[in-house]
Amino acid sequence: MKKILCLVVLMTSISMTAQTKTELLNHFENYYKQMKSQGDVQGVINAMTHLNVLEPSQQRLDTLAYIYVSEGRNLEALNTIGIDNNATDSDISTEVKALALKALNQPKRALVFYEVLFKKEPNSYLAYEIADLKTQIQDLAGAKASVDYGLANVKPDMKKAFYETQQPYEVSMKGALTYLKALILYNMNQADNLDKAISLLDEALTMDANFNLAQISKDALVARKTPKKE
Repeated sequence: MKKILCLVVLMTSISMTAQTKTELLNHFENYYKQMKSQGDVQGVINAMTHLNVLEPSQQRLDTLAYIYVSEGRNLEALNTIGIDNNATDSDISTEVKALALKALNQPKRALVFYEVLFKKEPNSYLAYEIADLKTQIQDLAGAKASVDYGLANVKPDMKKAFYETQQPYEVSMKGALTYLKALILYNMNQADNLDKAISLLDEALTMDANFNLAQISKDALVARKTPKKE
């Protein structure tokens, strides 16, 4: 009799636990939808975290990490999904790792994930990012190859945003790649490629007169050509 009673209590407890979990899942799913409709990012993060605790899912972790990186919370993004390059990583996970590591000034680590993305879907956007990272780690030949690919495959409607001014601005991707090619060539041989680099920066400015970074770079290189007055 005692065994039967214990079994009944155990089954009842399991049933109540299952019911409570289902209710909590429904609650946080509704909470997630509500926070999303209100544009409350922190509320969405809280809801997604609770849902993942109740019902762990790699897809939820990837989404949560993407929200973090979109908000500039790069360490939290990486703490959510890690920094290892796994063959099973989703495209979202790979993109998050690339973006977060680049933002955290880890060009070598970020480059690994940008190259994974490029292998899956090569395009001029990724070619620019790879060239930029390779320039940072002084792989100038590799950087030039990526820029050349980008220029050969760029489309007229492609744009690149820059944020060094108080007001962010956009230029054509072709102009951005031309600017980057100028810097790469200059760094490959500062004496012999100075004029070529200035010429390329002029091309970039012809395409996008508002290209502030190209103008600053051109002014700096022209200043190197001008002899200092005694």
